[in-house]
Amino acid sequence: MNEDVFKGQWKQVRGKAKEWWGKLTNDDLDKIDGQMDQMVGKLQERYGYSKDKATTEVYKRLKELDERKPI
Repeated sequence: MNEDVFKGQWKQVRGKAKEWWGKLTNDDLDKIDGQMDQMVGKLQERYGYSKDKATTEVYKRLKELDERKPI
């Protein structure tokens, strides 16, 4: 998934992000505002993830979200 797709799905992702990563605040999500690099950085900050781990976590969750879409 590229940056444009992530930004395009941001409203849907934002709604799930607090469920997936409870340490993220509403202020964090406002600042992320659909920017993949900001999401990765915030996960690193809040959870102590490496950049690779945070990126993998985001992609994993987005894949799960995409698989749940109705046909």
